[in-house]
Amino acid sequence: MTSPADRPSPDRLREIADAADRAFSLLPARPEEVSPSLTGPVRGAARRLRADPDTVERDLVRLVLTIVELLRQLMERQALRRVDEGDLTEEQEERLGLTLMLLHDRMAELCDSYGLTLADLNIDLGPLGTLLPP
Repeated sequence: MTSPADRPSPDRLREIADAADRAFSLLPARPEEVSPSLTGPVRGAARRLRADPDTVERDLVRLVLTIVELLRQLMERQALRRVDEGDLTEEQEERLGLTLMLLHDRMAELCDSYGLTLADLNIDLGPLGTLLPP
């Protein structure tokens, strides 16, 4: 926790915001303005950042569902670890398994209602690979 003395003053925050605005105003609107032959990650990132008004809702839902799916998979792995270690009673294991199955089914229903598949939620992180395990 920072103390009030450690926080930047409102004037300093305004300076930082103005500097950021100036820096962003210097960036080209399109990668082609830097170089017509620009390829690779910069061009790919620019393409991914363009928001299409017709698909922005679906893209936002996809992002939210991706985060929920990531958390669901982490919970599932944690539950399996606890089962393997014998930390749970049979009743707890049964309830946990049923809950995870219901959550998986609900995720599939949500994806279906927005025209997505669970595979669509596996975002490609470029050189890092995909977000979710296959």
